[in-house]
Amino acid sequence: MSEAPVSRRARPAKAPLSREVIIETGLRILDQEGLAALTMRRVAQDLDTGAASLYVYVANRDDLMAAMLDHVLGTIEQPTGGSWRERLVALVQASVAAMSRHEGLAVVALGAIPTGTNALVLIDRLLALLAEGGVDERTNSWAVDLLFLYITAAAAEQSAYNTKGMRAEAHLAEVEKRFAGLPADRYPMIVTMRESLMAGDGDARAQWALRVLIEGILATPVR
Repeated sequence: MSEAPVSRRARPAKAPLSREVIIETGLRILDQEGLAALTMRRVAQDLDTGAASLYVYVANRDDLMAAMLDHVLGTIEQPTGGSWRERLVALVQASVAAMSRHEGLAVVALGAIPTGTNALVLIDRLLALLAEGGVDERTNSWAVDLLFLYITAAAAEQSAYNTKGMRAEAHLAEVEKRFAGLPADRYPMIVTMRESLMAGDGDARAQWALRVLIEGILATPVR
């Protein structure tokens, strides 16, 4: 005796597609399976639909990645306490942390100037903080590019550590071992300065880099 057919109406209803649902699904796949697994076909599979259905909401994988980045930028909390400089540093650090949590997202910002809603909010806030610090309009407009480049580069580096499952300390230990074995006649400066080159942790270096950027912006107005 054959089994009775199962009515399609008895199956759970699929969640309606939307750009937001597709973005959230993409982020989940990215975090659980990695950048290589993030394809339009894979997202569609997770949503129990065909890839063609996604193109109503996102143009292609690049558009999806850009939308995912903008979604993540929307999670950044705006600092409220302290001087303009302290708030600027806090905002930059929060932006680096947010981008670096998801493999490959920071690279999206390196390839083009983000123009999503949340990216523009971040840029506008950076401009406001620099203006509060007395940076003139033209210098400010160039300085924000430099700060955003720092954010994306720092996030890309941190994301790479996270993806490889290698702590920064382990990588630095490998570098130090490599430096220790270098011949002085070929690399005299590296051998002489080996201890100084390896001094300071990542947080201290990041704080110093931001100080250099901010002080350099203040001291170097665009002519």
